Amino acid sequence: MNANPVNQSDCPEVKVPVPLFLAIGVVSLAENLLVVVAIIWNRNLHSPMYCFICSLAAFNTIASLSKTWETLMIVFADVGQLEKTGSSVMKLDDVMDSLLCMSFVGSIFSFLAIAVDRYITIFHALRYHNVMTMRRTGAMLGIIWTTCGVVAVLMVRFFDSKFIMICFVAFFIISLAIICSLYVYMFMLARIHARKIAALPTSSGGRSRQQRWRGNSMRGALTLTILFGAIVVCWAPFFVHLIIIMVCPMNPYCECYRSLFQLHVVLLMSHSVVDPAIYAFRIAELRHTFRKMLLCSQWRRCS
Repeated sequence: MNANPVNQSDCPEVKVPVPLFLAIGVVSLAENLLVVVAIIWNRNLHSPMYCFICSLAAFNTIASLSKTWETLMIVFADVGQLEKTGSSVMKLDDVMDSLLCMSFVGSIFSFLAIAVDRYITIFHALRYHNVMTMRRTGAMLGIIWTTCGVVAVLMVRFFDSKFIMICFVAFFIISLAIICSLYVYMFMLARIHARKIAALPTSSGGRSRQQRWRGNSMRGALTLTILFGAIVVCWAPFFVHLIIIMVCPMNPYCECYRSLFQLHVVLLMSHSVVDPAIYAFRIAELRHTFRKMLLCSQWRRCS
């Protein structure tokens, strides 16, 4: 995916050292694999929300793997061990770009699924286990992964088309708008429900349990809001780059922004590093599981 045409302005292209790309790729790959293994291993985490978080981590793993492999290909090409123009290399590059697009689309869909799950958890708690069954969760994940695979292949195959690029940017903006609207609506309703609970003539013990349960659910929603903010910060510069290519490809000021393309890619890759750090900091059950896995203490499967 050539999102950085030749820079024809006076602004020199900012170069990021290859070791930095490799370091980010390796760290993010290790972190996200740790999240996937932790959720699969700990049966207490076998719930719809954690399944969606596992899916998000799996998409981040794919992104880390594809960018790390692409960086290694560039290193081999620079030392003369790989032809940059070979047909097999071009096909492999298309595969890497498809995986990267798939990871992005999958991250957005995963966030949307998590937002819906949190909404049902908070406002339809009594019907949650009837609505969000593991069977339906598996079906949703199957649809998400199949859709992402098809969309990624189409995007990379026809990315030179301005229509496809517009669709790619529009998908990003519309998805952000939908998820933001859902979270704003969720927090507004939560405040209304909190006031209603406070006004109920129930016992202090029952009221405190209701408030504690709702508080835990809202903390989970806040964690996912932070995760969503991370994807906005890390991916937005890249999409601004795409918009500039479409709107003002030859403008010198736009060319100066495009000279920062490698920094945008670093931000894009950093998203896969940030997510697991947020899990470890905000979600106690995952943090506890990480500690057990890393220290290998009181863990029956460790030998």
